[in-house]
Amino acid sequence: MSAMPRVLTRLLTLLAGWLVLTTSAFAADATYGEHGMALFGGHDGLYAAHLPMFHAPHDYQVLLQLHIADPKTDAALRRRLDGKPLLWTLSPEKFELDRLAPQAAQPLTQFKADLVQGHFEQNGKTQFAGATVVIDKVLIYRQLSPEQKTSASARYLSIGKGRQRYLVKEIDSRPDFDHIVSYRAKKHAPEEAISIAKPGLAEPDAQTLAAALHLQAGAIRGTIYYSTDDLK
Repeated sequence: MSAMPRVLTRLLTLLAGWLVLTTSAFAADATYGEHGMALFGGHDGLYAAHLPMFHAPHDYQVLLQLHIADPKTDAALRRRLDGKPLLWTLSPEKFELDRLAPQAAQPLTQFKADLVQGHFEQNGKTQFAGATVVIDKVLIYRQLSPEQKTSASARYLSIGKGRQRYLVKEIDSRPDFDHIVSYRAKKHAPEEAISIAKPGLAEPDAQTLAAALHLQAGAIRGTIYYSTDDLK
């Protein structure tokens, strides 16, 4: 065999080996995929909540604090969101969700995503395409259990430090509901979790949430996201 065919054969062997290793690496990572997120916030902060399911690669509840790398896009997005009870979503490039874990070996610091008004899988309209999303802080990262479980209460985390804040329900049952609510807090109110009696899979009303926060019902600006479809 001449030198050239031997070199070509060697290169093809190396390429085949590399492809096997690369494919195996992706196959081994059970969290690799397109991880859609609900997007909310305003002038005081931007947040994204992973839309979870009870199966891989989406079986994690994750909440991020973030900003958009391009200052003009970041400012425009904050103005348009501004704490309003409107659904926006992120449609990101594929990545390994476990890179957001607190002890990740290679933490994910940013990713590309389309910023969509509405649900990116339900006729939402892309407003900012291919934006660079910069992760400032991972606020929640927890794996969901696939086991059937019933909880008598619904626990919400309060997100934000200004008067404009958000309630994010902790997913702790199966079946369960995903719920994000915008509200106006009292001045200098501490960040705290609240619990209410769980109304089955129905969306809790504003009066119940406000009472748990020691606020008037009018302080609840409205629901940003509510769904049971993927948590059955």
